[in-house]
Amino acid sequence: MFGTEIIRIPILPFGMVNAHLIRSEAACILVDAGIPGSERKVARVLARHGLSFRDIKLIIVTHAHTDHAGSAARLRALSGAPILAHEDDAKFYSRESAMRFCPTGRAGRLLLRTKLPLQPYEGFEPDILMTNGETVNLLNFGVDGVVRHTGGHTPGSIAVELSSQEILVGDLIASGILIGGIALTGRAIRPPFEDDPRRVARELDRLVRGGARRFYMGHGGPLTATEVERHIQSLLSEYARESL
Repeated sequence: MFGTEIIRIPILPFGMVNAHLIRSEAACILVDAGIPGSERKVARVLARHGLSFRDIKLIIVTHAHTDHAGSAARLRALSGAPILAHEDDAKFYSRESAMRFCPTGRAGRLLLRTKLPLQPYEGFEPDILMTNGETVNLLNFGVDGVVRHTGGHTPGSIAVELSSQEILVGDLIASGILIGGIALTGRAIRPPFEDDPRRVARELDRLVRGGARRFYMGHGGPLTATEVERHIQSLLSEYARESL
């Protein structure tokens, strides 16, 4: 099997927004595409590691928010790599429907007021469209791992689960302060927006129980399984309070 290296691609400073590159001896997979215009930042990180756009064999977009899908169409054109995403976010990727945002607290509400989450991006149709219950094996792209649907953050959120027990979860969890990143990045927090906290807790628990040991995310991180476990209990407690 292929050993892997996870390389962070800083889209905004201080870990506030991240994309990631999964590199193996066989191939490279890009996880998330950043805000519109992020291709130069991706190119710089690729060049730093002796790579180019043409080394990317697959682009995985974890969900349809603009800070994860914003440059996907452009990066596909530059790399020739197919885009993998989930059908439950398909109408958002194509720009057929507007996304909904469920703020988790003050940071999310303030962020919505800036209109940044509503920033438009070039619409696209994923080349590989996952359906509910489907698992995509990444060995076909030179990486030992799978992609599974999680939902929770958005309807079509997905996560990458590597055989190394490293997980790339998009915005299923964040760490740091405000939207994530900046400081205290070893402390788990809810992302600015979240559709279904109970489902998030269930999916994170599945990953921890399955042996996941390190979590990489779009805002802040990475996190240990122990810190993710603490966050799961916090989520469940908060959900219980909100249900009263």
